[in-house]
Amino acid sequence: MYVRHLSMRDFRSWRSLEVDLAAETTIFVGRNGFGKTNILEALYYLTNLRSHRVSTDAPLVHHGAEAAVIAATVEHNGRELTAELTVNASGANKARINQSPARRPRELIGILRSVMFAPEDLLLVRGDPSDRRRFVDEIVAQQGPLQVAARADYDKVLRQRTALLKTAGAAMRRGGSEAASVISTLDVWDAQLADLGARITAARIDVLAALRPHVVAAYTAIAPHSRPADLRYRPAAGPHLLPGPGSPAVVADIREHLLAGLAELRGKEIERGVCLVGPHRDDIDVILGEQVAKGFASHGESWSLALSLRLGSVELLRADGIEPVIMLDDVFAELDTARRRQLVEFTASAHQLLITAAVAEDIPDGLGGRTLDIDIVTDDAGRSSRLITGDDRCDGQQQRDG
Repeated sequence: MYVRHLSMRDFRSWRSLEVDLAAETTIFVGRNGFGKTNILEALYYLTNLRSHRVSTDAPLVHHGAEAAVIAATVEHNGRELTAELTVNASGANKARINQSPARRPRELIGILRSVMFAPEDLLLVRGDPSDRRRFVDEIVAQQGPLQVAARADYDKVLRQRTALLKTAGAAMRRGGSEAASVISTLDVWDAQLADLGARITAARIDVLAALRPHVVAAYTAIAPHSRPADLRYRPAAGPHLLPGPGSPAVVADIREHLLAGLAELRGKEIERGVCLVGPHRDDIDVILGEQVAKGFASHGESWSLALSLRLGSVELLRADGIEPVIMLDDVFAELDTARRRQLVEFTASAHQLLITAAVAEDIPDGLGGRTLDIDIVTDDAGRSSRLITGDDRCDGQQQRDG
């Protein structure tokens, strides 16, 4: 799989970009703030329908514009598909596949499969549970639009149920028919939350079970003299929610556990006005030796674990017969020599490798391919990014010679 052509309009710092790519290594070089990461972010968005840097869409739209457009033509097994997404600063986004409107943006899921390595990956080890949940949810989402729909529906139910909990306390104190109405409505939301939550939790558990051996093997290769790495799903509802060793997750069983937890904690939820049960409170333990790595792993160990998580996700896709586009966003500047070498060796077999770097010296020896330079242009409309073409380089050289 590789991206043959990428176009962007009014996305981040780019007013316009048209670039042909190939099944090779392409290196985007530009100073910090010049827009090189925005190129990879656009492809990441087409893969996951979200940014890896911000939680809302408004910052993705170029200043002064109402919407951004990203389009990528992807070739996979001799077949070409063009995924196009209009990202609105406010309102719903719109998607097109081969110029035909899609009913929902999530229909784009699966057209482009990519894995990005970025400095933010350190949060997978040292950050909040939400960072690790997001990592696993992205892998689950690449299984298809149905998984994306379940997550979106769950988030809606969670917001509605939380809003009800915030007002339930006063209604319960007043009693009577108002209290009875609140209890009846909560029962309905509990059923929906448990049903969708069970599907999300089961998918996470199964994906993590498939990912785990790849991550363990990757860490052993990166840090052969370190303690062994491992992964463990930690549901807020308790370990009884997990299936037995080697067994797949059973949605019906998880649903019953979630319903029981919601019933048990309803009083506390009403008192606090928050939902205390569900996959939005779960965590994924990244383990080093016998301990959870967060809080005690060294900087080098944390980076090795973060790299292993990404390398494992690549191998998981390869196990399904998919060669993803691999994107390295300014990570070489963050790594020591040994980890740089490991990453270069691993990505050598990538069908398409896209790299960003602030300076060419950050790129390790042995990585060939094409280098594209990025600059900033300032005119009456403001600042925007641009690719420096061969003609631009020649003109610049002539001016210096003159």
